[in-house]
Amino acid sequence: MRLRNTVLAAASAIALVLAVPVSANAATGDFLYKVGPGVETGLADPPSGKCIDLPWTTEEAPGFAPWNLTKSTATVFLDFDCSGDTFYVMNPGKKLGDRLKLRSVVFS
Repeated sequence: MRLRNTVLAAASAIALVLAVPVSANAATGDFLYKVGPGVETGLADPPSGKCIDLPWTTEEAPGFAPWNLTKSTATVFLDFDCSGDTFYVMNPGKKLGDRLKLRSVVFS
């Protein structure tokens, strides 16, 4: 009886570990953008569900030409703190041109 309970407990623990997703809170991959002519920067494995103000962007000089190389959808905003109008929703692999300006992003 004890052996059966021990085996059942061990099997349940293994099933629970395998059922929990490993990277549920991160967008795996890179999100790239430019901050000047020929100056590309980006975010590596950014957190999901959290607004990120893009480093090296300012009120006077927003980022531009984003490229979503993550496995998540990226919603980019013109303003900091993911405020203002949603500028664009980028599916994984999507690359946009120099005319799209952005200062913050959130990943699904």
